Amino acid sequence: MCGIAGLLLKKHLVTPEILEAFARSLAHRGPDATGIHCDGPLGLAHTRLSIIDLSGGDQPLFANHGRLALVANGEIYNHPELRLELEAQGADYQTHSDCESILTVYQRMGVEGLKRLNGMFAFALWDVDQGRLLLARDRLGIKPLYYARLPDRFIFASELKALLPQLPQTPQIRPQALADFLQNQFITGRETIFQGIERLLPGEALSIDRNLQITRQIYWQPQQAAPRRTHIPQAREEFNGLFRQVFKEHIRSDVPYGLFLSGGVDSAVLLAMLERWQDQPIQTFSVGFRDSRMQDELDSASQLAERFATRHERLELGADDLFERLVHTTWACDDLMRDYAALPLAALSETAARSLKVIFTGEGGDEVFAGYRRYRRTFEDRIKSLLRPGTGGFRTRGHWRGNYPRQVFSPPLQLCLAQTRTPFRQAYQNARPDWSVCAKRQYTDLVTALPDNLLVKADRITMAFGLEARVPMLDHRVVEFGLALPDWLKLHGHQGKWFLKHWAEQHLPKAHLFRPKRGFHVPIGEWLSGRFLSRLGQQLIANPAIREWFDPHGVDMLVREQRSKGSAARELYGLMQFAIWHRLFIDSPGSLPNSRENPLDWIGKA
Repeated sequence: MCGIAGLLLKKHLVTPEILEAFARSLAHRGPDATGIHCDGPLGLAHTRLSIIDLSGGDQPLFANHGRLALVANGEIYNHPELRLELEAQGADYQTHSDCESILTVYQRMGVEGLKRLNGMFAFALWDVDQGRLLLARDRLGIKPLYYARLPDRFIFASELKALLPQLPQTPQIRPQALADFLQNQFITGRETIFQGIERLLPGEALSIDRNLQITRQIYWQPQQAAPRRTHIPQAREEFNGLFRQVFKEHIRSDVPYGLFLSGGVDSAVLLAMLERWQDQPIQTFSVGFRDSRMQDELDSASQLAERFATRHERLELGADDLFERLVHTTWACDDLMRDYAALPLAALSETAARSLKVIFTGEGGDEVFAGYRRYRRTFEDRIKSLLRPGTGGFRTRGHWRGNYPRQVFSPPLQLCLAQTRTPFRQAYQNARPDWSVCAKRQYTDLVTALPDNLLVKADRITMAFGLEARVPMLDHRVVEFGLALPDWLKLHGHQGKWFLKHWAEQHLPKAHLFRPKRGFHVPIGEWLSGRFLSRLGQQLIANPAIREWFDPHGVDMLVREQRSKGSAARELYGLMQFAIWHRLFIDSPGSLPNSRENPLDWIGKA
């Protein structure tokens, strides 16, 4: 797991200094080693977190007598199988790095070789003979990659914070993106919060020639999962073999690994699988909240840990523990994304990183196997569909409701409100026509909320502490299997994710699997109160970025609503996060906060 960056110049030669600056910006992603490569107009930078081939896997990697150069972030899980096959065909491996298989499949198959890679990855490959820079991102968007095309250069990096210093000036904020963040919780699609900076899409490859002309290719998409008929014994037998192979590949590591154990179904399934493959007790980590009325899953997680005899660590966080994580998590994510769970995840990641470099986590299980209640179509959805057509009643309402947008948003933001549902409408309408409503809803989340919310959180927060997160539920073979299942194997009575629960009965107590879904909730609304709320209101109203994009009278109204009714926590949290984000990336670019900071200090800094 690493950070990558680089550039291709149209006329001039790359100097090491610019690549070293890239590497400094990404040092948190790869604290173990740094590598740079200059080749005329092309430069590559790499920061390494050593997981496979600890002594010999430093990057860039080279092939064809230096005519191919690679920097890669992620893991190619099926590299032993690929190596065995390709060496039989005459491939000459120079290292034991999993990422070297990217070079060998490219040498023999070109971009088509991406389909042979099982894993999570984002990489840049320079082909001297073709005069081509190839960028690619894994199928589900587990690993990030951003880029910008300027008149004289093409630049790319794993994170926005590494790109910004290389631009002639800080790019403008896109009002539509800011409105999307406020209404949807995240910004999705190719365009980012910054004008002119884009994301590589999941399952996409970009080819850039010496004239900086871009050619795009989608090498995988979820629509490949055609619906099919199957029965429980057949599906169970198939998934037994599939999931066993996925885990056989995912546990490959030259360093120890652990598990974030939430107490829910997905992490419990991962624990049961990991226990089968490891002789030593597994390290597990769980988080909950003290001094809160909200029920957490610490006890449930502890029961699982005791059942599987793990080395378990419980974290119990209070209000200060959470809010003091906000500045650093905003810096880590760098693309605006409002997810309360990022705060406890930061505490878990910092704790786990003291003893581990690899952590397993259950992201994706609900999207792949239909665990959310929103995947069921209800009578209310039919009404929503009539009022807001385009998604069959799915994801029709923004997070700022009632009169709040009119009272708080500036005119430019209000003009953008009508388009905030566009990404979901487009995704829903791009789904296979022969999919059920449930599958279309799964797909919509898989191409929007998953890569641009949940996986931003999973990658960026863990990597901020030099920790690699592995997400077996999002292996593309598991995704294709889950999407293709008939609805009755996903939604069964009041149970979502029914097939996975039924399959897991061979490993876990039935009572744990089939209890009502709780979800993971963070008591922000409960704790956004008292003196902290009063000071927050004062700081927000005085903050220049807030005054530019929002009505101060409307902000004051939100504070009063939260104080009297507790009904504006989500809105105020978003404003607080935006003010901090603006401070970090617009007002004081290059700022490096500590893992714990008083958020009010950052909102009020001059």
